[in-house]
Amino acid sequence: MSAADVTVRGADPADLLAVVRIERACFSDPWPRDAFERLLDEPAFLVAERAGAVVGFVIGDRTPNHGHDIGHIKDLAVHPDARGEGIGRTLLRSALVRLRATGVAVARLEVREGNDPARSLYADEGFEPIRRVGGYYRDGEDALVLVVDLAAWAEGEDGGGHGSDEPR
Repeated sequence: MSAADVTVRGADPADLLAVVRIERACFSDPWPRDAFERLLDEPAFLVAERAGAVVGFVIGDRTPNHGHDIGHIKDLAVHPDARGEGIGRTLLRSALVRLRATGVAVARLEVREGNDPARSLYADEGFEPIRRVGGYYRDGEDALVLVVDLAAWAEGEDGGGHGSDEPR
């Protein structure tokens, strides 16, 4: 199986149970269900579906900022049984395309400093670190704040730019 076997689409309320299960399987400090419910209408709350089952999700929102709107990738997770197939990359790219289509100029995200697979994915997609936030996560681990200019990212996409790996 591969990312080619998945369909990426907007999330709907019927997806929330699967999203919460994936969140719990992936993270030691998972978000509660009501957090996902509040974000359902965001432009880049997307799910990856294969054979009728949700195997991953991404959540991205947009904040107006004086004509240079900022996107925020809030969460990205792929079920442990579906990792290593490019689904995380497919979700991330889909979210960035959606955010850019809504007028977002720059997207940002936070990643655990020690999460090398996710950091590699984000670097491959053009995200660059702008700062470290000490003790960002509940367990005390630092976060790196990464940003990408979506116009430059899109040029890289058109030019066959980015590498290929995965997770958050």
